[in-house]
Amino acid sequence: MNAKDEIIVAGAGLAGLAAALALAQAGRQVILAGPIDLRATTRTVALLDGSMRFFGALGLRERIEAKGAPLRVMRIVDDTGSLFRGSPAEFDAGEIGLDAFGWNIENGILLGLLAEAALNNPRIRHIAAFAESYAFAADAVTMRLAGGEDISGRLLVACDGMKSLARESAHIAAQTWSYPQTALTAILKHTISHEEVSTEFHTREGPCTFVPLPNGSDRGHRSSLVWVMHPREAKRRERLDLETLTREIEKAAHHILGAMTLERGPGFVPMEGLIARDFAAPRLALAGEAAHAFPPIGAQGLNLGLRDVAHLRDCIEKYGADDPGDPSVLDAFARLRRTDISSRTYGVDMLNRSLLTPILPVDFARGAGLRLLANVKPLRRLAMREGIMPQGNVPSMMRQTENQLNNR
Repeated sequence: MNAKDEIIVAGAGLAGLAAALALAQAGRQVILAGPIDLRATTRTVALLDGSMRFFGALGLRERIEAKGAPLRVMRIVDDTGSLFRGSPAEFDAGEIGLDAFGWNIENGILLGLLAEAALNNPRIRHIAAFAESYAFAADAVTMRLAGGEDISGRLLVACDGMKSLARESAHIAAQTWSYPQTALTAILKHTISHEEVSTEFHTREGPCTFVPLPNGSDRGHRSSLVWVMHPREAKRRERLDLETLTREIEKAAHHILGAMTLERGPGFVPMEGLIARDFAAPRLALAGEAAHAFPPIGAQGLNLGLRDVAHLRDCIEKYGADDPGDPSVLDAFARLRRTDISSRTYGVDMLNRSLLTPILPVDFARGAGLRLLANVKPLRRLAMREGIMPQGNVPSMMRQTENQLNNR
């Protein structure tokens, strides 16, 4: 086998592992470069319906469902104190013919499932080292590893995060920004069942979201928390004892989940955003946070990254039979991803900033929009479908089967 026939995936996080598995399943030889960090964290990911179909195509859906919790209802509560706030809006997956919008699973558990599949795949060679530099040529890309080894391939798929060395090495500029916000993340136990409802409180400092998790080994109820707040409040809460912090979390939840205890956490993450100026360059495709990053609103982050991967696989299969890094592959990939990435990134940014803007016209527009979604069924259904998956150019791994279509 000629090493230059292989695809290199830089980064062995969730997006990188998913890319390696998807491309290997398509018959490609893949080098997965980067250490796999299996430590438990306070982060979870809500895998929406298209992403669950993606993992179904990889034969992993049942294992993910067994370790996650279904999201059957999504509830949005305006907790800004605005004069124009409306009643809570609830979105039921059954309205659009789904059993659930998706499944929420701990990042560490999902990473473990993907890592196990990748490490047992004969088409994937894992090298647990970081890249030190890249050299791009007309017919290949070479990655130099931290230990001095050089690896060449026809295509580099950069899944190496917001500070992507691959993106910088290819001279792709990126627009970055920060928010006056920090996210507090935690895994919670609570006395009242979530009933498979994800609840997002919109506050003046950002969203505070409680997302279902499976019951614990003691059959106790569990949820994950992403609470976006002003950095000043984050620093204050970082200094609190766990009992006092837990009481504040209960208050933020308006006690809908009863008494709480912290199972893991808290963690604190500054809120930042990024969008690459382009999503491909000669011999390079960007995926995941190397291409886009934004606040954890609406469960869009990894789901968007998985669409990057699925569209890249489609483009390789259509245009790259002889060369997965052919310019026609990368041109088609960049065109396909531009609208989806831009609309999601700027849509989340606009919603987040609207919460931080205590101006009456902005409050009115946000409140009126939420009322329309709550009360106008066709609009609500359209919003739910678009929230889960853009309806145009759905990648093949995320398409519904004839059975699924007929059951709607």
